[in-house]
Amino acid sequence: MQRRSVGSSGLAVSRLGLGTLTWGRETRLEDARGLLRAFVAAGGSLVDTAAAYAAGDAERMIARLVRAGDVDRDDLVIATKAGFGIRDGARVVDTSRAALLSDLRGSLRRLGSEYVDLWQLHAWGQAPLEESLAAIDTAVSAGDVRYAGVCNFVGWQTAQAATWQAAFPGRTPITSAQVEYSLLARRAEVEVVPATRAFGMGLFPWSPLGRGVLTGKYRTGRPRGSRGASEHFSWFVEPYLEPRSRAVVDAVATAADGLDLTPAQVALLWVRDAPGVTAPLLGARTVAQLEPYLACEDLELPAEIVSALDDVSGGPNAGREGYEPTITP
Repeated sequence: MQRRSVGSSGLAVSRLGLGTLTWGRETRLEDARGLLRAFVAAGGSLVDTAAAYAAGDAERMIARLVRAGDVDRDDLVIATKAGFGIRDGARVVDTSRAALLSDLRGSLRRLGSEYVDLWQLHAWGQAPLEESLAAIDTAVSAGDVRYAGVCNFVGWQTAQAATWQAAFPGRTPITSAQVEYSLLARRAEVEVVPATRAFGMGLFPWSPLGRGVLTGKYRTGRPRGSRGASEHFSWFVEPYLEPRSRAVVDAVATAADGLDLTPAQVALLWVRDAPGVTAPLLGARTVAQLEPYLACEDLELPAEIVSALDDVSGGPNAGREGYEPTITP
């Protein structure tokens, strides 16, 4: 699998990432073992997780698989997050210095690792931004973190964080941003993508398949075993089951038929090769789901298909002309 530089930093990752949102809940250890083995065997390196995923169980599963020898820790770029969790059944964002560093200590313990390759603020919080970013500087200085990023920040928040860190020598640069981005969610193109490019940051789209809707599996209902039918994740899929998404899903399916691909492959290729993207994060729960995405390595969508999908999903992508991602051998 090709590797891409994360913005202008020295960090390079596979151009697909493996997400672990469902690990510890919908994804069992044996399925996670198969996923991680197949992903690394295909040249994948970026594994994205969070302290909040399944109350830390996703991180614990990664550690178990590394300890068992299923993969080598040196073959992984582990990206985790801090500042978000569930307390007394409610979602809580706490980006204070104390909370962030506590989350990091917990992540390192659960991962069984001396360091995190990429540590990300999981969300914009109420604590002063300079306090949250100072926690990143502390973690990097201590050797617990190698690179830093932000997640779910809008454009001005992304730019503010990057500017603050660049304003004084010795502060840790913000290397990456992670946001939702797909044919059903193109808001990132308005401000986030321009901000990441302006500040030399990488971009990791989460849910590149439109929370699973772009696979086409919801066209006739909610299949048993899908996230849309799940007790934990039905709320996550619901926004994209409305009629306005149907035209985009139908267009993806039509393109897939013409190219002899699956709708999921078409949707993934559109995101993977969009301007500014470093690596989409895949939420596959089984090896059978993952394999078609790994099979996309040598595929590209024809320019006319890309243009048609742009048009049906919101209009031309202003950053597309003349843009080429940085490839690391």
